[in-house]
Amino acid sequence: MLQLHYFPSNASITPHILLEEMALPFELKRVDRNTNAHKSAEYLKLNPNGLIPVLVDGDLVLYETAAICLHLTDTHPEAGLAPVVGTKERAHFYKWLMWMTNTLQPTLIMYFYTDRYTPSSDADDIARIKAKTQQRAGAMLKQLDDQLMASGGPWMLGEKYSVLDIYAFMLGRWTRVFTGDASSTKPASASAAWPHLGPFMRRMLERPAVQRVVAKEELKAPLI
Repeated sequence: MLQLHYFPSNASITPHILLEEMALPFELKRVDRNTNAHKSAEYLKLNPNGLIPVLVDGDLVLYETAAICLHLTDTHPEAGLAPVVGTKERAHFYKWLMWMTNTLQPTLIMYFYTDRYTPSSDADDIARIKAKTQQRAGAMLKQLDDQLMASGGPWMLGEKYSVLDIYAFMLGRWTRVFTGDASSTKPASASAAWPHLGPFMRRMLERPAVQRVVAKEELKAPLI
C-alpha cells in the first residue's frame, strides 16, 4: 500500500489531495514538525533533506512534491489527472507544474522564512524583505489569475481538472495571510480580490476530496 509521510498544511497537502482524488488506498504517516521528527535519523533515511512529503510505493521511496505527483499520474493514467504524454497539453502541464514548484513556491518560502535569506537580525530589514517578497508573489498570483482567464476555466487547463489545480490550490492557501488589493504593491491573498483566482480557490475547497483532506489533517479556519 502507498504510504504518504505528511504534516498538516505542508507541501504534502498536494499529494494528499491527489491520492484522495484518485481514490487510491494509502496510509498516512504524520511527521510531527513540532518535535522535529522531520530531522530525525529515521526520517532522514527517507529524505536526507529533512523535508516533507515523502511517498513510499513498495520499494520506491520518493521525495519532492512535483516528482510524487508525476509518479502518481504516470502510474495511474486512468485517473485522467494529467494530459496525455507527448501532447501540447502535456507540455503546458509540465511548464506550469515546474513554474509553480520552481518559481512561486520558493518565493512563498522566502516570505515565510525570511530570516534564512539574510544575515541581518534587524526586524526592520526582515520586514522590508518580506514586503518585497510579497510584492513579487503578487505578480505571480496575477500570472495564475491570467491563466485561469485565458484557459476559459474553470481549471488551469480549461475544462479538464488536473494536478495543476491541486498544486495551485496549495500555494494559494499559503497566501491567506496576505492583505491588500490585487492591483496594489501589497497584493491580496489568492482567495481575495482576484477575479478568476478567488472563485477558483472556492471551487477547489468545495471538492469532496479536498474536504476529506481538510477533515483528515484537521485544518483550521481560515482555510483559504
